[in-house]
Amino acid sequence: MANFIIVLCLIFALGFLAQYTGLCMVRGVNEWKNGNPSFLLAIIFSGVLSWVAVVTAFILDLPLQFKVYEPSILFAIGGVLFGLGSAINNGCGISTLTRLSKGEFAYSATIVGWLIGWSILATWRPDVSVIALPLPTNVTYGALIIISLMISFWVAFGNNARKKVWFGMMGIGLLSGFIFLYQPKWPPSALLHDLSNVITGQDNAIWPDLTRYLLFIALLIGMFFSAWKAKRYFIVLPHIKYWLIHLLSGVLMGIGASLAMGGNSFQLLMALPVFSVAGIIAILGIIVGIFVGVDIKRKYL
Repeated sequence: MANFIIVLCLIFALGFLAQYTGLCMVRGVNEWKNGNPSFLLAIIFSGVLSWVAVVTAFILDLPLQFKVYEPSILFAIGGVLFGLGSAINNGCGISTLTRLSKGEFAYSATIVGWLIGWSILATWRPDVSVIALPLPTNVTYGALIIISLMISFWVAFGNNARKKVWFGMMGIGLLSGFIFLYQPKWPPSALLHDLSNVITGQDNAIWPDLTRYLLFIALLIGMFFSAWKAKRYFIVLPHIKYWLIHLLSGVLMGIGASLAMGGNSFQLLMALPVFSVAGIIAILGIIVGIFVGVDIKRKYL
């Protein structure tokens, strides 16, 4: 029970930081297009401190929950579809919740669409070999430690804006590493995936246990508290047109996440820190999809 309370506090803090930093890959791509790639780079490197949680797991003799998947074209396709949906939605997975938690209720349609997207592919899933990740090598640890120290040194001597963004993003990665040790399926996308399996009756799926719902609620509360503290909470009731647009974007995001075996939070916080080739392919696909989706939305929506 004590461990669960600690994890609830960690995920509350993660939600607070996600709202505080404005974590969103769509925003990152837009800033990159305007000549400032720093925000997107901060998101991409957000998981560099995951080695701290891994070392802690070794010290406390805890099982590691990392998995990698055999690279496939499906990760690229899934990434592009997820990116397209995120651009149309004007927010990726985590940022959908940050927008919803500060009163933009049109984003509830994104969650419904995401669940529909997962369910569409729940009855059909192309074969992708799942390979258990071997224990990280000293080279992996060394690379992550060196990268994190270099980034920390660079950020520490930067301006306040750089410190806010980069230390905030790295804090999200650090917190998520510890949360993954307790519950590897904490991301909202994983909860929606398992719910879709239950709804479609796949593989004798069972309803997720209560703790996962409580973690999801704690994440939302952390986001809401951050928005309320910064006086950024405001209620926006959705117009039917925008609700339908968010619903469509959620379907694309759900299908894309299903093909890529996870949304952007999984890829950024679990796949990239262990140099997963499949994760790198998925993230590149997401970035490409966002680039294309931003132009589609500007011209047609």
